Amino acid sequence: MRIVIPALHFQDHGGIGKENLSKSMSSRQKLEAQLTENNIVKEELALLDGSNVVFKLLGPVLVKQELGEARATVGKRLDYITAEIKRYESQLRDLEKQSEKQREALAQLQQEFQRAQAAKAGSLGKA
Repeated sequence: MRIVIPALHFQDHGGIGKENLSKSMSSRQKLEAQLTENNIVKEELALLDGSNVVFKLLGPVLVKQELGEARATVGKRLDYITAEIKRYESQLRDLEKQSEKQREALAQLQQEFQRAQAAKAGSLGKA
């Protein structure tokens, strides 16, 4: 008896997936740090009143900025960072799902291979 196992063609997505996962996690961590910094700035700006002077750093120069404008800028930045974190979280979930599907496919192929080996061993024992 002869067992023929069809050739299986796989593309190695393992390295790419791990690389994407690593980049996404790193980017998300940077965004978390930025979120923390901007929340601190927001809290500090909340303590100020109209008599305080606010400056922003543009390159090597400090430029006077209106308090309301500074609060609005920080608020917009927080919105943007929060949206980016959500986007990265979604991307990480998708990568995890993709990785799980690949693990399941590999496990299925391993089982099929083991069954084929067992069948071959059984047929050789009868011969």
